[in-house]
Amino acid sequence: MFSKKNILITSIVISMIIGISIGFLVNRSITSNKTDYAKKYTVTSKHPEVRKGVEAALHKFSEKQFKEQKKQVAARYSILSDIFLRLIKMIIAPLVFAVLVLGVAKVGDFKSVGRIGAKTLIYFTCATLIALCLGLVIVNVFEPGKVMHLDLPDVNAETGVKTNAQDAKNFIAHVIPDSIINAMANNDILPIVVFALFFGIAAASIGKAGEAIVRACDSLSHVMFKVTNYVMNFAPVGIFGAITAVVIQQGLDVLNGYVYLIACFFGGLLFFVFVILWLIATVFKIKFYKLLAHVKEPILLAFSTASSESAMPKTIEALENHGISNRIVSFVLPLGYSFNLDGSIMYMTFATLFIAQSYGIEITMADQIKMMLILLVTSKGMAGVPRASLVVIAGMLTMFKIPGEGLLLLLAVDQILDMGRSATNVVGNAVASAVVARLEGEKF
Repeated sequence: MFSKKNILITSIVISMIIGISIGFLVNRSITSNKTDYAKKYTVTSKHPEVRKGVEAALHKFSEKQFKEQKKQVAARYSILSDIFLRLIKMIIAPLVFAVLVLGVAKVGDFKSVGRIGAKTLIYFTCATLIALCLGLVIVNVFEPGKVMHLDLPDVNAETGVKTNAQDAKNFIAHVIPDSIINAMANNDILPIVVFALFFGIAAASIGKAGEAIVRACDSLSHVMFKVTNYVMNFAPVGIFGAITAVVIQQGLDVLNGYVYLIACFFGGLLFFVFVILWLIATVFKIKFYKLLAHVKEPILLAFSTASSESAMPKTIEALENHGISNRIVSFVLPLGYSFNLDGSIMYMTFATLFIAQSYGIEITMADQIKMMLILLVTSKGMAGVPRASLVVIAGMLTMFKIPGEGLLLLLAVDQILDMGRSATNVVGNAVASAVVARLEGEKF
């Protein structure tokens, strides 16, 4: 007999296969129309220069028209993934608040919370440095920007991504909420975490008067996990919509031009997961593959939707089923979504140097180290920022005088790369929770 979890995983895999198939067929149909369009408007002028100019203009116009057509068709399918992701976002704020208040109340005081917090942040910093270093190593060894010889975008081309100048003032403004209601409305995890920490400690410190609040949060967390199970029934439909929309817009042929880049980056992600995280797990006597088996559902969910956030509720459940206490999971995991996005962090150094290589710009080792240290700070607090990795990379391009339009070199496959880094983020945070639990003396 299949368990409910295995049925869900199977349905997710089937939805991905169907999505790829339908997306491919729709994309091919639109491409066929494009070919017919080109034949219909063949230029017959006897003047080569005139013919060449008109053909170039027609080609540019047709590219724009068919790109827009793909976008419109893809939107019909992506609405399914939009519904699913909005349902997930609906859950996150009350769930994070409830489990964190409950976890902190069980810890009981500032001293214990401070101890666990210090261990968590030290681990996050070390993992971030390793991920940043690995991104630099991969891009320097395999040099995808030099090997691929991609056509560079126009100088005045718009990327649609705004740079984000992260400074101390902006960071503090993002972390400390001026309104918890506003933070919950915007699903800003880090401000919710800060408020929940104070709220949980206060509830625990007032004794019996706070017990009703703690019990209420316990009940709320159970209700939200039940809501999560209801929402997850829609997961295969949402994933089908997400995958289909991506294949329609990008087409599988985009893989041909970017296969080397994708192979380099995914190879780096696999090395990070199965070598670095495995070594960390081994050092702390964590059964790595048993842990992976418990979080395989949220990993697949994050990969197929290209969203770490979509996997968060299921990751909390999976880690508790693995044997890690609620007080650790509820504390470490929400923080991890702002401070420990390993796949996204690795992508930042990798992508920035890839663009520099594509333009033939040499970045010295001293500048690479400087870049790594800047990203160590600016990568924090990314949760809640749309297309956060691209925003931070855009800032790095400006800082190191690399053409900003170079970001367009990545946009064609960013969704595919995002699938890999989202799945890696889930694994990284699962290992982080297990490490902190071990440091707290837990056995599982």
